[in-house]
Amino acid sequence: AVRMFLRLLSDIQWRAAHPKWRRMTGSQRSTSTTAEPHPVSLPAQAQVVICGGGIMGTSVAYHLSKMGLKDIVLLEQGRLAAGTTRFCAGIVSTARPVSIELKMAHYSNKLYQQLEQETGVQTGYMKTGSISLAQTQDRLISLKRIASSLNVMGIPCEIISPKKVLQLHPLINIHDLVGAMYVPEDALVSSANVSLALATAASQNGVQIHERTCVSHVTIQKGRVTGVETDRGRIQCEFFVNCAGQWAYELGHSGEEPVHIPLHACEHFYLLTHPLKEPLSSSLPTIVDPDGRIYIRNWQGGILSGGFEKNPKPLFTEGRNQLEIQNLQEDWDHFGPLLDALLRRMPGLEALQIMQLVNCPESFTPDMRCIMGESPTARGYFVLAGMNSAGISYGGGAGKFLAEWIVNGYPSENVWPLDLKRFGTLQSSRTFLRHRVMEVMPLMCDLKVPRWDFQTGRQLRTSPLYDRLDAQGARWMEKHGFERVKYFVPPGNDLLDLDHSKTFYKPDWFDIVGSEVKCCKEAVCVIDMSSFTKFEISSTGDQALESLQYLFSNDLDVPVGHVVHTGMLNEKGGYENDCSIARLSKRSFFMISPTDQQVHCWAWLKNRLPDDSNLVMEDVTWKYTALNLIGPRAVDVLSELSYAPMTVEHFPSLFCKEMSVGYANGIRVMSITHTGEPGFVLYIPIEYALHVYNEVMNMGQKYGIRNAGYYALRSLRIEKFFAFWGQDLDAFTTPMECGREFQVKLDKGMQFLGQEALWEQKQNGVYKRFTMFILEDHDTDMDLWPWWGEPIFRNGRYVGKTTSSAYSYTLERHVCLGFVHHFDEKTGEELVVTTDFINQGEYEIDIAGQRFQAKAKLYPFSSLFTQRRRKDEVELSGYQRE
Repeated sequence: AVRMFLRLLSDIQWRAAHPKWRRMTGSQRSTSTTAEPHPVSLPAQAQVVICGGGIMGTSVAYHLSKMGLKDIVLLEQGRLAAGTTRFCAGIVSTARPVSIELKMAHYSNKLYQQLEQETGVQTGYMKTGSISLAQTQDRLISLKRIASSLNVMGIPCEIISPKKVLQLHPLINIHDLVGAMYVPEDALVSSANVSLALATAASQNGVQIHERTCVSHVTIQKGRVTGVETDRGRIQCEFFVNCAGQWAYELGHSGEEPVHIPLHACEHFYLLTHPLKEPLSSSLPTIVDPDGRIYIRNWQGGILSGGFEKNPKPLFTEGRNQLEIQNLQEDWDHFGPLLDALLRRMPGLEALQIMQLVNCPESFTPDMRCIMGESPTARGYFVLAGMNSAGISYGGGAGKFLAEWIVNGYPSENVWPLDLKRFGTLQSSRTFLRHRVMEVMPLMCDLKVPRWDFQTGRQLRTSPLYDRLDAQGARWMEKHGFERVKYFVPPGNDLLDLDHSKTFYKPDWFDIVGSEVKCCKEAVCVIDMSSFTKFEISSTGDQALESLQYLFSNDLDVPVGHVVHTGMLNEKGGYENDCSIARLSKRSFFMISPTDQQVHCWAWLKNRLPDDSNLVMEDVTWKYTALNLIGPRAVDVLSELSYAPMTVEHFPSLFCKEMSVGYANGIRVMSITHTGEPGFVLYIPIEYALHVYNEVMNMGQKYGIRNAGYYALRSLRIEKFFAFWGQDLDAFTTPMECGREFQVKLDKGMQFLGQEALWEQKQNGVYKRFTMFILEDHDTDMDLWPWWGEPIFRNGRYVGKTTSSAYSYTLERHVCLGFVHHFDEKTGEELVVTTDFINQGEYEIDIAGQRFQAKAKLYPFSSLFTQRRRKDEVELSGYQRE
């Protein structure tokens, strides 16, 4: 096996030294590949079968073998590292805006650094550092935000001046720069050799690797993987890992039960040059010029430079392509703008001789984040693909997390932003993917300020009220394919300016949202919340109650008509979901969850509910339009429309009742608002939606009713210290850590999932605490705003990050929510976080490198704010629940 890898290694190195190999035709490659005999027959069974011998597949195999698994088979349809990995630019960059991606890249860098010593295979690892350039102040702010995250993770990073850029890289033109970010530990590698090194180590640990073996489909029985069919026979297996890169989509759809993996390939271009007269030093930093849309690295004394053009070229929309990736056709006209940007940034290259323009396929996903995790429809079917041109940066960390997922049932970090289950089947339309990746690829370089939205693939899922709300000035954002209102532009405002005003500072919608919040507090507002996930769970006997009592932490054995806020926890007590459940009858329950829980929650429950024909779960999200009536006059509007008393005495908090509203029957009315303000949510059968909305708006006119959007809801819930799943809560956060002990009934008379972990926390304390921070010395008009992900400092030491931020129009200050940790100053050991530890510290929030003083508050506390108080008179005390 070792001899085989050495042969492959020498082959890769020969190809790197002789670029003409890329011009071989597909037919030549196919003939030479298929002519070679298969040296070893496939095993009849294995515990894990991995499809794909690129950086992802070999990384998963490496990490699984490191964790002790031996019965692993890796199948590659061509040769190892002969796919996208072969063409990768080899830049290992940790400068990532998403925390989990940053952690994956950081781990990858450390892994690659020691891989050559571990395996004896040369990986070409060279620590060169990287410099990200900023041509505008907004770009520099975005780099400063990333730099803050890198520094608190212990990754050396600094914001530098243009002059410092020139000192580090003398060939760079700095005339249009306002600054840059320097990450000295970023590196370069030979991507193919890294993949071969991982394969070598995996093979030495017992992994069987078979090249020239095509997987035709995966067999699934009763919702579980049972085996893999190949052109060389069948392998029975317990787990299958789809690391097929750009072929992952087709492979997922090849079986009778499709697994939807939303990715699509685009052509990606980069340039190779001959060495300069004075060859570039191998230690020169890599240059990333996002405003110029290019990256530049040294390559054998010359340069390698590519980029992400504004007009990308999708390919292979029609389906499966060739076995091994070839260099696609050169297109100098298409590459022209990137070449111009390169020559502007490095004018001294004018006379440089070009060796080759490489054109290779690269896979992109609908939200620019990679895809990993278990299929929601097939247990044991795992996916790791769609790297958005960052495969070598993520390869080590992504393989580690997926291996942990397979072995332990969960990874060691919160990977929800990358989880396959964040997508539904709607994102797997080929037309949608083709159009979306044409937007995604330019976005790789575009400046992404807070609250930006995708423009393609829109109006896919809409409320029945969409046209009505749109005509009234609604401005839309998208969540899980569902259109949701951000805010409503009043008549007379400059709509164009509002649509295009994007900033890290105070946004132009500030006053609009403020007026919506004011109306929620003083009169009544309507928010269309139809996108929320809605399930009905029922049974002929007590099966529904008994099952839900085990799967949820609160006590659901409540009188009919009551609503319970509860967590759906995992074995460690972490939130897999945070939801509200109404008991409709003795044997029927109505469950409301966040919008992006539709696939994840369904899969979680389906995999854990007993296989009983008398127990039925139905997704009724599409059956109901949800109108949230918020404000003190909501009770008046609903009373007049229903001819029923809606006061607290007749309709208490957390109550559900089926009522008539206007002419419509069967409206489920709940006395909750998800904001802490008084009000109701109406769940309306969709055929009645427009009628009920019109009735509510007409009746509400005398009470000052108006429409509102999710930005107002966000401000209201954050100032009331309400945590939302996916933003503040995740699978690694427990109710004990965020002040939600009242939603846990440890003594409800039966065992529930996560109970043991919560008992332990109750007895021993928690290692992080959900905390509110009110910024003290922050100027809303002039200073940068906090959005999310800002580092939190206590007495000058880093203790955590914010998870949500919003301006409180009540407090007239910014409010941040986040988790505080306690680390021993000498050993770094994590310690229990006590109330005294929170209350006795002095806090600062780091916004793009500038720290602002903040006052910390623990949950629970009062939501009875005094309206319009001066900032220095605001006081917080007590707490009122929703």
